[in-house]
Amino acid sequence: MDKPAIGLVLAGGGARAAYQVGVLMAVAHMLPRDHGNPFPIISGTSAGAINAVGLAAGATHFRQATAFLAKMWKNLHVAQVYRADWPYFARAFLAWGGSVLTGGKLIHNPSSFLDNSPLRDLLTDAVRFDGVARAIDAGQLRALALTASCYTTGQSVTFFEGEDCIDEWQRHQRHGVRERIGIDHLMATSAIPLIFPAATISGRFYCDGAIRQMAPLSSALHLGAEKLFVVNLNTERKPQPERRLAGDRPTLAMIFGHLLSSIFFDSMAADMERLTRVNHTISLLDEQVRCSGRTMLKRVEVFNMSPSVSLEAIAFKHVQRFPPAMRFLMRGAGAMRKRGSVLASYLLFDPAYGKELIDLGYKDAMARRDEILIFLQNH
Repeated sequence: MDKPAIGLVLAGGGARAAYQVGVLMAVAHMLPRDHGNPFPIISGTSAGAINAVGLAAGATHFRQATAFLAKMWKNLHVAQVYRADWPYFARAFLAWGGSVLTGGKLIHNPSSFLDNSPLRDLLTDAVRFDGVARAIDAGQLRALALTASCYTTGQSVTFFEGEDCIDEWQRHQRHGVRERIGIDHLMATSAIPLIFPAATISGRFYCDGAIRQMAPLSSALHLGAEKLFVVNLNTERKPQPERRLAGDRPTLAMIFGHLLSSIFFDSMAADMERLTRVNHTISLLDEQVRCSGRTMLKRVEVFNMSPSVSLEAIAFKHVQRFPPAMRFLMRGAGAMRKRGSVLASYLLFDPAYGKELIDLGYKDAMARRDEILIFLQNH
């Protein structure tokens, strides 16, 4: 009997994605040193896609790939991801003001608040995209998938590179397209609207894959995954008592952080609930119905890994590490306060913050070592 294919699903979340690296490092250290890649199908969105590509490109040496990702995140600075210097912001504000005052006639509307061209340069130098094809040829990887949202068509598009037997798919407002994964796909899936500019692929404009991604688990399933290992970046919160203080009016940072959390986490939570209901429905069907082919439903085992500690609380400890210009703007938006640190948790690309998230991911995964090994044992 063939072993069930395990799909790794890496959610988006900006700088929070460092947490995923800690989880992956822990998995690598749980397994024998010479163990192959335990995740033959890898699916990533937004910042999770950066980890997905790094892991897939190094899938022939799984432990080394996780070490590479850890080194990258532990040495990552804001300036390597987006422009955050005074001259840039001076020009940006002049452009925004001039565009508003002239109705966009003399000065064109800026495409985004931040310029992430440094990230393109970093990833172009750091990621060996040809390693994905080598891993597939070596049998260490079946498929890699990155999801982006298309401004031109309004659809969620999953670009995948994988074995020849995998077919493209078409569903309502989402489809899978076979392509050779490259830097443009990585920039497209991580282009958070308003914050980063849209990326182009084959003449079409794309933004962050979490936008309009109604079924974030489906890509891995379309690629043949029979079990899913999901590394979420949303901390489960206990219900808080309602507060009615006059000073609790949300700041700009709180509003934008709320929007980003909705974009990155709500669809994942809904899809997890949907899959739980499907599994429950299947459990109610008798064996004869399941084996006769009269239903297309299949049970999918899911292992969900999420932070045990609030990531925004960790970000709040490090907000002073933003570059001066960015710190000035974040303070004005309210992101330097504890309740506004959600936004900071997405944008703070900093070695100290990244290291603490990696350490947390490693610790959380090791605390569930037995569960993880049982989940992976059939692979």
